[in-house]
Amino acid sequence: MPEIELSAGTITYEDSGGTGPVVVLLHGLVHDATVWRKVVADLRRDHRCIAPNLPYGAHRTPMRPGVPLSPDSVNELIAQFLDRLDLRDVTLVESDCGRAQTVAARHPERLARLVLISCEAFDNYPPGAPGKMISYVCKVPGGIALTARILGLKPLRRLPIGFGALTKRPVPDEIIDNWLRPLLSDKAIRADFKRYNAGLRKTELLEAAEGLRKFDRPALVVWATEDRMMPREHGRRLAELLPEGRLLEIEDSCTLIAEDRPDALTEALRAFVAEPSGGGS
Repeated sequence: MPEIELSAGTITYEDSGGTGPVVVLLHGLVHDATVWRKVVADLRRDHRCIAPNLPYGAHRTPMRPGVPLSPDSVNELIAQFLDRLDLRDVTLVESDCGRAQTVAARHPERLARLVLISCEAFDNYPPGAPGKMISYVCKVPGGIALTARILGLKPLRRLPIGFGALTKRPVPDEIIDNWLRPLLSDKAIRADFKRYNAGLRKTELLEAAEGLRKFDRPALVVWATEDRMMPREHGRRLAELLPEGRLLEIEDSCTLIAEDRPDALTEALRAFVAEPSGGGS
């Protein structure tokens, strides 16, 4: 797996290679790039798919302890990532987290298109009961390690405050094992996770929403009709505020559509990227 040195530390990423349109795929908390494995397996046939492993708790290499780590700093890391790899005309795709909204609002220069998939938005930040639980356990001594151990117990993985809130169908155990291993085994990764969540600003995504009103590239908002964490109305609101936005709802799925309905999501992404673009300004 290639890696790149950014201001906060080393980021690993998956890159399918190829000369097709560039699609950059961003994951959510306590996941890594493997959440996109089913989508990339198909999309890589005619697209260059790049998926960084962001410092959200499932990353393997700790960030530098003296460097700020927060949602705001990760926004800048994503922009750095695009710059360092000299990626142009990118379709930026994000599921679960909301960083792509701020990146599109503040750093649109390398983006050709934006795709927001069942993600935190507006005032739903941190999102739902699981998001609020994470914020709480990060404030309790030993809370992160204890929570990771609980979520690591296979009989408890479908709890509605854990992975059960994110998907309609169980994520394979080996995938969840890989997501949880860094939090369970590395004190420095737990410290990164705590720093990131401590730096959350409640107004960030409200500010991003205002910025998205000026994002003049094609934008697709994809929402799961059975999402338990992200209000369905937020998909409609995001699509309406984006000048070239539109909404696609996918049935029979919860938040992680890439897990529940990768076929429908891949089809939607391929069709969206293939559409002619007005080019923005």
